[in-house]
Amino acid sequence: MDDQSRPPYRRTFVRLLGFLRPYKLSMGISVVLAVASQAAALVIVYLTGNVVDVVRHGHRHQLVPLVAAVLGVGAVRALTMMGRRLIAGRQALAVEMDMRTALYARLVRLSFSFYDRHQTGQLMSRATVDLQGVRFFLGYGLIFFFQHIFTIVGVTIVMFVVSVKLSLVALAILPLLIAFAYRYSHIAHPLLRDVQQKMADVATVAEENIVGVHVVKAFAQEQAEQDKFETRSEAVFAQSVKANRQRAFYVPLMSFLPMFAQAAVLLVGGRMVVHGQLGLENFVRFSLYVTMLVMPLRQLGMWIGQAQRATASGERIFQVIDEPEDIADAPAARDLPEGDGLVRYEGVSFEYAPGRPVLHEIDLEIAPGRTIALVGHTGSGKTTLASLLPRFYDVSAGRVTLDGADVRAVKLNSLRRAIGVIPQDPFLFSTTVRENIAFGTPHATDEEIERAARLAQAHEFVEALPEGYNTVIGERGITLSGGQRQRIAIARALVMDPRILILDDATASVDATTEARIRTGLTEAMRGRTTIIIAHRLSTIALADEIVVLEHGRMAARGTQDELLGISSVYREIYEHGLLERVVAEAEEVA
Repeated sequence: MDDQSRPPYRRTFVRLLGFLRPYKLSMGISVVLAVASQAAALVIVYLTGNVVDVVRHGHRHQLVPLVAAVLGVGAVRALTMMGRRLIAGRQALAVEMDMRTALYARLVRLSFSFYDRHQTGQLMSRATVDLQGVRFFLGYGLIFFFQHIFTIVGVTIVMFVVSVKLSLVALAILPLLIAFAYRYSHIAHPLLRDVQQKMADVATVAEENIVGVHVVKAFAQEQAEQDKFETRSEAVFAQSVKANRQRAFYVPLMSFLPMFAQAAVLLVGGRMVVHGQLGLENFVRFSLYVTMLVMPLRQLGMWIGQAQRATASGERIFQVIDEPEDIADAPAARDLPEGDGLVRYEGVSFEYAPGRPVLHEIDLEIAPGRTIALVGHTGSGKTTLASLLPRFYDVSAGRVTLDGADVRAVKLNSLRRAIGVIPQDPFLFSTTVRENIAFGTPHATDEEIERAARLAQAHEFVEALPEGYNTVIGERGITLSGGQRQRIAIARALVMDPRILILDDATASVDATTEARIRTGLTEAMRGRTTIIIAHRLSTIALADEIVVLEHGRMAARGTQDELLGISSVYREIYEHGLLERVVAEAEEVA
């Protein structure tokens, strides 16, 4: 049977086993040690039968050596079990690390469109809860499987050697046990998969509320969010109860069925001893071997449940690992050629989802060193148009070129190193100010970092921090004001010395005084660089050489401010609204 013809959960199971390939040696050693410990148990049972025989015949001189032998074999078993646990435990952690690395490697390479479709809590659940389930199974579950298989096969062989009749009695229950196990495996998988999904839903709500705690509290929505969390938790509870109900029925049943075999052996074997058809020592041996056989058979349901949970988790992990990279280097991709920053949009159309176009046949050329402001009402496509240049998304039609090279034909690293993006809502990491500024240029010198901070008007407030540039800021830069975060983000883009600058409403979070200072710095930073400004404030728009007006995803007009006031009703409306905002701001400042 090839891989594609297998049922999905079997394909997932086979792929999970693939993560054990680098650890074949440790896996083999673990299996050998597990088998050795069970072989030792078989020997202990055999020696116990000898002890019974010695006691029955009164050979006291043989008793001490036999008991010593039992202790010796028991010590060997303990050592093999210890070795197996140490090796299997390390192997389990190594497999978990490999899977987490593979998952993270895929996550950091997936395009923006993937994150547009998936919630953070869902992804975090796959990287934590699901991985732990897989780790436990691959690290321990498989070892137990081989150990139990050896026990079943080894005990069965020894039982037939002792008594064929009793062996047939003991194994008569096996077909029924296999049927119940098969049924349980098919019922458990979808239930456990849904439990994992609903647990991820809970993680999503928790993550959103922790990250957005200020919004929750600002709107007094604590109770509403708690109710939402409780609803998701109740869904997990309900689905877990369903899974547990099946487990509560099948696992005890599969644990109880072997007791019929044990009872039958005691009954039939006891009569055989009474009638002289079986020696007492062999009866004791057989009874102990049946007890050894009962344990793996009783745990069969538990092992199947563990395997099903791991497979359900594996499916969710592989959904991410198998996600195609929408934005990736072309097979023949080359480095971005040298140039001055000539940008062209040639017949560009774009849609986030089929049938929902956002941009329509945009033709736009930005000469090297020129600054273009993109303006328009909310939803007109300004940010989307700018996002196509660094290939955060790929065009649906047409092409975008930088210095004559189609951005889809150049290596992403070289393309994005040439473009400095300053978003409206900057993200800062929980590390030092220095490391945040140098994030895109890890080898930047202190002088380069300070120069970028001065251009962004950030140096003064950074120096006032407790440890200056070595001050560790809180998660997402929470210990800084919005304007301070924005200025560090500007410095982070400038330290790269990019060929292109994209400012997505980069001064929206700062006051008028700070904005004026940042504009001074940006004017210097933009000199000689092609710059795209997405702006609403007239003061920021004034930095541009030309203005492009977008309306419903189309380029409605292009020109200087004076030209657009005469030909574009959209820009006239934006301009008049901007004037009103300025008057209100000045009045508030005076008050």
